[in-house]
Amino acid sequence: MNPVPIKAQISYEEFEKIDIRVGTIVLVSEVKNSKKLMRLTVDFGNHRRSILAGIKQERDNPKEIEGRQALFVLNLPDRKMAGEVSQGMLFDIGYADGIVPCLAVPENPIPNGARAG
Repeated sequence: MNPVPIKAQISYEEFEKIDIRVGTIVLVSEVKNSKKLMRLTVDFGNHRRSILAGIKQERDNPKEIEGRQALFVLNLPDRKMAGEVSQGMLFDIGYADGIVPCLAVPENPIPNGARAG
């Protein structure tokens, strides 16, 4: 891989606006009208969210991530995709660089809803 240039600097105040949290993926299910999207039901400790992620073609078995903790961006506006609503974004590594993505995960089990940063 040939890393792309670093993006323009942002302030710490701008970075602090991004709400990245740990959640456990409790269910991975099909999105009927999509060739790429899967619906992740994610437990954030005090609530669950439905988050759509384009992982269907990236993994032989997308359900293999059920029960895994990962990082998610929570303070994005709801986004309608393939007729369904996504309530956040999976924070994965590699997709933007054209390599097979992997989950961004905590080193050790940590309470759902814990904030990154």
